[in-house]
Amino acid sequence: MKDQVKKELRGIEQDLWAMSDHLYHNPELGDQEFKSMELLVNYLERHDFRVEKGIVGRPTSFRAVFDSGLKGPAIAFLAEYDALPGVGHGCGHNMIGTMGIGAGVLLSKVVSDIGGKVVVLGTPAEETNGAKVTMAEQGVFQDIDAAMILHPSDESYESGDSLAMDAIQFDFKGRPSHAAASPEKGINALDAVLQLFNGVNALRQHVRSDVRIHGIITEGGVAANVVPEYASAQFYVRAADRTYLNEVVEKVRKIAEGAELMTGAQLSMHNYELSYDNMITNQVMSNLFSKNLELTGVETIHPSKDSYGSLDMGNVSQVCPSIHPYIGLDSPGLVFHTTEMADLTITDNSHHILSRGALAMALTGYDLLANPKLLEQVKEEFEAKNNRS
Repeated sequence: MKDQVKKELRGIEQDLWAMSDHLYHNPELGDQEFKSMELLVNYLERHDFRVEKGIVGRPTSFRAVFDSGLKGPAIAFLAEYDALPGVGHGCGHNMIGTMGIGAGVLLSKVVSDIGGKVVVLGTPAEETNGAKVTMAEQGVFQDIDAAMILHPSDESYESGDSLAMDAIQFDFKGRPSHAAASPEKGINALDAVLQLFNGVNALRQHVRSDVRIHGIITEGGVAANVVPEYASAQFYVRAADRTYLNEVVEKVRKIAEGAELMTGAQLSMHNYELSYDNMITNQVMSNLFSKNLELTGVETIHPSKDSYGSLDMGNVSQVCPSIHPYIGLDSPGLVFHTTEMADLTITDNSHHILSRGALAMALTGYDLLANPKLLEQVKEEFEAKNNRS
């Protein structure tokens, strides 16, 4: 049956390459990916998937299902298709979306012989306000037995970890006055922001080494001779797990409250993007995917690399067995979020890599559908890891 999946690839890979190239040439930012979404959805509908668009209140999201009509597990492939401002698909989401679509279509060609469902989820805005967070919160993965997504990279790596992350905005309201003639009548909101940064810098030496705190001042006044009435800063606060991240965020909140007390500027705080949880890789699934990726011709798969970024796939991994591996574009040292990476995704070599990635995910899905004992091991590991976390 796996040989049949491989044969099916020959019939669709030209379509997949064309879709990836089209996304590259027509990049759309997060939650604005209307044409990208339609391109992917139309292809799934051509292959008899039943599609629901705009789920969980995100207009450019979708859920596509191919139901064999026979009892069995549900395997989900996730698709990203948002671009970056200025660099287009500098994170390779044109390939990610297309590999997810390709894996779903390939597996759908054989699922009626083994039972179960194939699900493809369109997940907008990974770069900013990831829809996977909302999907995980609203139960989209409640009936999913395993979920996977594949990301292009410089070289191939096993699925690993990611940091939990909160995106927090601090707003300070002061009182304006003439900075030279009557400074005593003003309350300097910018001073509060500067004290916040000073406090955060002092905090860094008293947190675990996995913590990352980085921020910018988004507003700091309008003129040098006017005491700033309003100032604002945005921070990303990250840690290896959600529990410890919550502790660090509480420390940062207290620093901000201290800045309010020191300056008299009134503080307000809010999350300006959705919070990401840490990624918990399912090792049984990861090993299985690596074996299938090797079957497609990928010779070297490195152990998971240390990751100090954050993924909305982390939220999925908290509610469903999940993996987030990387497939190499044969370009060691390639840097994400660059035009160089975007341009590399549409070369002939990357087209063939895209095919391998879609096939490896489809073969992994097939193994999970066809081998109940294997899926049981996946679920046992998920319960053990997630109960511990």
